[in-house]
Amino acid sequence: MTNPQDPRTIAIIGGHGQIALRTTALLTRAGHRVLGVIRNPDHASAVERAGGEAVLVDIEHAKAEELAAAIGGADTLLFAAGAGPGSGPARKESVDHQGALTTMAAAAQLGARLVQISYIGVANTPPESVGPDFLAYQRAKYAADLALEASGLDWTIVRPGTLTNEQGTARVAVGVLERGPVSRDNVAQVLAEVVARADLAGVAFDLLDGDTPVRDAVAMLAV
Repeated sequence: MTNPQDPRTIAIIGGHGQIALRTTALLTRAGHRVLGVIRNPDHASAVERAGGEAVLVDIEHAKAEELAAAIGGADTLLFAAGAGPGSGPARKESVDHQGALTTMAAAAQLGARLVQISYIGVANTPPESVGPDFLAYQRAKYAADLALEASGLDWTIVRPGTLTNEQGTARVAVGVLERGPVSRDNVAQVLAEVVARADLAGVAFDLLDGDTPVRDAVAMLAV
């Protein structure tokens, strides 16, 4: 088994996101190489400031072969891309679902493991009050999760709760949980721990702020 502390090359799909940049900084400080996959060249400087190497690929339109060629040195992929607030159902489908499928196909070509960010309660029936954009988002994320679980890849799915900008505590709760808050700092710390390990294949878990140190919490998930 690969030592969890061995240096890795990690490609973060959606490398300019708030959590992605935090994760990049943590991983590079720990000695890992990070490829931040972005579609807007103006975002390259932010990736580089965080310690990563910017890779220009538009996941919404690229083929799996193009993505695999661009990140050919990666042994681990982190799918952190999302259409984001303000986008309609079509982009939820093209980024959150189809973009995830493209990433899975690239991971298969590379023989890489894939860590995917979802959200807590993705499989639950949403309240009637939610609008069509959120319904499309849920459908896309859930379809991506199901596809990854059936992919045959070495995969891990992380399902954070409601994201906040509170300062991270490095203490979390993991497992099957009810809804609640989790800081982006804490999510990044968990992701940095998860993607640097090789012993979390087939694990999907919810993530909230909690009382257990990040490293201990992630270690409890190892199978």
